[in-house]
Amino acid sequence: MFKKFIALAFIALFSTQGFAIFPDKTAKGQVRVDSIKSEVLNVTRMYSVYLPESYSTQTEKKYPVLYLLHGLNDNNNGWLKYGHLQDVADQITDAGKACEMIIIMPDAGRLKDGYFNTEGWPYETFFFKEFIPFIEKKYRITADKQHRAIAGYSMGGGGATAYALKHPDMFSSVYAMSALMSLPVQDRVPVMDPKMAELGESVLANNCIAFVTYTDESTLEKLRTIRWFVDCGDDDFLLEVNFSFYKEMRKAKIPCQLRVRDGNHNWEYWQSALYMALPFVSDGFGK
Repeated sequence: MFKKFIALAFIALFSTQGFAIFPDKTAKGQVRVDSIKSEVLNVTRMYSVYLPESYSTQTEKKYPVLYLLHGLNDNNNGWLKYGHLQDVADQITDAGKACEMIIIMPDAGRLKDGYFNTEGWPYETFFFKEFIPFIEKKYRITADKQHRAIAGYSMGGGGATAYALKHPDMFSSVYAMSALMSLPVQDRVPVMDPKMAELGESVLANNCIAFVTYTDESTLEKLRTIRWFVDCGDDDFLLEVNFSFYKEMRKAKIPCQLRVRDGNHNWEYWQSALYMALPFVSDGFGK
């Protein structure tokens, strides 16, 4: 819907270069790709799952869960292929910087599809009414707020933030990376592509900044029970949007961490964010 926004997002999200270099080693956590036949969406949706090392041996143990969302034009494999999620999670867990956790990476579709309910695509309804119950029954997960977190980058960062704002009883922590919490004001120029127009309209309809600004005190009190972290690069085109959200959180007296690091809207930045995101959500589990 917005020319500059679209151009920058496509440049960033079509990037397929990974940046971490890991020693030659055998992976400890397990990665699987599976699917769910959705009655809500009337399609089969893929998802990827990371299971920690002890999952196959400690068969009575239950684990906390992180839902890790992808960005525009990506899918459930992006975090594995470009974010090197399996290597990072193994490394951080081995170092004792985060507890063992199950990490779920859903596929929210591409282009006009996204994390919110739009005409013919009630994804948010699917996520809460169908996907989470399915996942937390299929895997050995401690299924409560204090053992459930959500994170994501770009469109997925905005989705993670909006989900927690609207469902504060569901998540203990949120880690938003380069998050599409609204659209940059200067980029709100109509374009002809109806698919992108629908995506842009859904983002504005779920404006995270406006939600915090205009919600009631009762909801704000619930939002204070969540641990919030906003992480955005200093050269990212969504920096002002992320900073505006952080300022509104401060005005509302909702504790929220902010990190502005050297970087842009790309996989190098999001992969590096995992080294903070996994310990952050781990620290919030069970509290």
